[in-house]
Amino acid sequence: MLKHETNNGIEILKFMDVSKLNILIAQSLKEEVAQYLTKANTKLILDLDGVEYVDSSGFGALLSILRNAKNNDSQFKICNISPDVLELVKLLQLHNVFDICESVEKCLETFE
Repeated sequence: MLKHETNNGIEILKFMDVSKLNILIAQSLKEEVAQYLTKANTKLILDLDGVEYVDSSGFGALLSILRNAKNNDSQFKICNISPDVLELVKLLQLHNVFDICESVEKCLETFE
């Protein structure tokens, strides 16, 4: 489900062929991302490029990943959020919770 790459010690996860972050993949997402948060001080970017829909279980998974990262003294950033999903994020006031960047490149810059 996720493609992994590393850039200067920063873990970058991108969705492959996923347009909906919903109950069908939320648990799998949490488990897959948890593998990258086993070490303290991990820097992790989740690229939502191509994801056009996120339901409550999807947001729950993202919040769970964020909590897991914070408990592990790690940093978690999200980027490439579609306009529709970003509208929902703002409606739910989650733009104040998540560290959101425009692109992977912008996320990488904020880690430096």
